[in-house]
This record gives sequence, structure tokens and C-alpha cells, in this order.
Amino acid sequence: MSSQRRILWPGAVVGAVVLMAGACSGSAGGSEGTGAADCVRVIDEATGETGKECLPLAPESDRVDLTEPTFSHPTDVTNPLHPTSEVDQVIMGGQVDGAPFRTEVSTLPDTKTITLDGRKIQTLTSQYVAFAGGRVQEVALDWYAQADDGSVWYLGEDVFNYEDGVVADTEGTWQAGRDKAPAAMIMPAQPERGDVYRPENLPGVVFEEVTVKETDRTVDGPYGKVDGAITVHELHMDGSTEDKIFAPGYGEFSTGNDGGDLEAVSLASPTDAQPGPLPKQLTALDRAARAVQDGEVTDADLGAAQAAWTAYRDSDPVPKLLERQMTRDLDALDKAVVAKDDEETLAAALRVAQNTSDLRLRYEPVRTVDLARFGLWARQLGIDADAGDEGAVAGDVTSLELAWDRLKDDTSGAAAAAVTADLREARDAADRKDLAKAGELAPVLAAQLARATG
Repeated sequence: MSSQRRILWPGAVVGAVVLMAGACSGSAGGSEGTGAADCVRVIDEATGETGKECLPLAPESDRVDLTEPTFSHPTDVTNPLHPTSEVDQVIMGGQVDGAPFRTEVSTLPDTKTITLDGRKIQTLTSQYVAFAGGRVQEVALDWYAQADDGSVWYLGEDVFNYEDGVVADTEGTWQAGRDKAPAAMIMPAQPERGDVYRPENLPGVVFEEVTVKETDRTVDGPYGKVDGAITVHELHMDGSTEDKIFAPGYGEFSTGNDGGDLEAVSLASPTDAQPGPLPKQLTALDRAARAVQDGEVTDADLGAAQAAWTAYRDSDPVPKLLERQMTRDLDALDKAVVAKDDEETLAAALRVAQNTSDLRLRYEPVRTVDLARFGLWARQLGIDADAGDEGAVAGDVTSLELAWDRLKDDTSGAAAAAVTADLREARDAADRKDLAKAGELAPVLAAQLARATG
């Protein structure tokens, strides 16, 4: 689940929000005979304190998640609006709190078995990684299972929230079967207008209630129209709400709007794939992006990147969101170079490299692009070590570890062990703030992976 979907306030514990029998102020209807759900108290975002008001919940009679699901083939998650088994990677972009925001959502080969009410349920694992300004901000491992009727259920997540490259907290973590947490429906089999369900339902820790507003919508996808989308209205534990779109072939498609916070699909693989060699213009852009990331950016480097971007944009369709982001980041790079702002130059150059790797997903398998991303973060590790940025170095190692989690299962045993050992050494160096050692390991990691996968 994305950070915009997760609600957990500092100090919240199981039972901090209690379910009260009967309707109360703020509950749907607020009077007897309405069929309103039990009261779920509002949590104050600023203080984490439980308020007196109840969330305006929908009537229980509207909920479609009250029957116990049966799981015969739980890891075949093929629901068109939540097709986790069929989508290898989704890239989302936008902005949150004014900062460039980008996420990588990848289906991992690993599964997790969760025990719920005495049943062992095998779940599919989705790796969610959020970057703010190009740097890791949040990581979550989400666990999904599809019921026999086609509905998709959410069985928990491990959450890691980062500040300055290191884990600040794990708030938002929960698992079905622990602390009385139930499995939670995240997508009905065939959603209809007015359907209500709770993707997270552990009041006091995580809670969301969703109402389907529209079905059979047509939306603008990265490379054309997409039919069969739905819009939903989501109520959070602090009383705030937001609207979302889910679309076939993508799953969660967009949250927010262009004028404020926005998290929307840039492209997905294989949904938007067009297999074939990289266009020469994109190859040139990739080469230019590496040049601006690798060191001090010259006017010649910047000019080459701008020219390569223009040539690629003119030669091939570019998803609207990615086009806007690349233009924004190249402009930011230009301004930073002119202003001799080294910190912003590094940040903008990193985002340009990330955008370019995303564009490659149009033509190359996810594994090939993830190999390139591993190389990107290895280069960045050397750059940040040279700059003496301890937090950035720690975050770089995390980004390398996350990419490796997606690559290691398809790497031979001895070679995989070598990369894992080098990454462990890099993590130890970052934790000890030994930037010299971390910098030494940057080219080693890149070369080791090349040998392991070559």
C-alpha cells in the first residue's frame, strides 16, 4: 500500500481506537435503525490522540467484505483491477508535499504463508518503494491473496519509513492473524457502484473504508485509452478522504490531482511493453543521463542530455506524466548548474537517470531495467560517498538491496552469494558511517553484479 493509503499516527497502538457498539456522533445515520456500522473513533493526525467523534462509516448493509473468503489458489491474483500476478512492475509518479514523488511497485518471486484462524494462506508479495526527490522514503512488503470468487484480499504489510536514508520507524506494519487483525478485502470480484469494503480494518493501527463511486470508466492511460476503470472514495482513520482510480492492467491507477498531491501511473510492464531494441534516441538519452549522474555536470553534458531528450520525445510517444517529470527535472538540473548549486545538481541528475530507466521499461524486460537500476545506485553510492553525505550513502545501500531483492532469485548460487556478501559489507560500512569504505565498494558492487548476471 502506498504512503497515501496508509494511516497510522505516532504513538498509535492496538486498541488506541476502540470499536463502540451502536451509532454515535459522526457515524452514518447517527440513529437507531440506520444499519450503521459500529463506531470507529477519529484519530487526530497531529497528536495521535483518540477523539470523541466517530468516523462517518457506511451502513453495514452496503459492505461486500463480510463473508469469509475461500482460498484455493491464492497466489493467482488475476483480478483485472488488482492484477498483481500479471504485472511485473508499475512505476508511479507525481508530487507529494511539493517534492517530486516516484514509486516502484514490483511483484516479487517470494511468497509468504500467513496463518489466519487456523488456516495457512499462501500470499503473493509485492514490493512497494517510494522515493521523494529521488531518495528512498518508504518501503513496504504487501501480501495479497485472491479468493475463489475473484475478490482480492490484503493480509498485511511490513513497513519501513525512512528519514535521511535510515529507518525512522515501522509504523503501519500489520499482519492478518496477529493482534486480532482480519484479512481485508482490497478489491471486490466485480465491483459495483455503492459497494463498500475495508482494505485495512484494524482500528487504532490501520483503517480505511472504500466506497465505489463509478464503474466502467474510460481513462487516459500511458499509451492510450483504458476501458473498465473504477473510481472509489476512501475514508481514512483521521477523517480525511481521497478519491482514487483503479484500472485494468494496472491496479491502483491514480490518487490526487495535478494541482496538489498526485501519485499516478507512469507506465507498467508488461501492460505497456513494446518489446524490441531500444530506439537509438533512447540509447542516447540513457548515455547522457549516465553522464550527468556520474560527476560534475558540464554545459556540454547538460546540452547533450537536453538534445537527447528532445530527440527521443520527438521520435516516440512518451507518457504524459513521464514527459512532464523529465522536462521538470532537466529544467531543475539546468537551473542548478547555472546557480552552481552542487546539492540540487546531484538531486536533479539522479532523478533524470531514474526517469530514463523508467522509459526503458517500454522496450526491455523488468530484469534488464532492474540491472540498470542496480548500476545506477552503485554509481550514486560512489558519488554520495565522495560528497560526504552519510544519509544519502545509507539510502543508496538500501536502494541497492531493494533492487537486489528483485534480481537475486534469477542469479546463480555462487555469484548471488558474492553480491550478497558485498552488499552486506556495504551496509556495515554505511551503518558505521565509513564513507571511504562505502565508496570503495561502489565499483566492486557494479562489477560483481555484471559478472553474476553476464
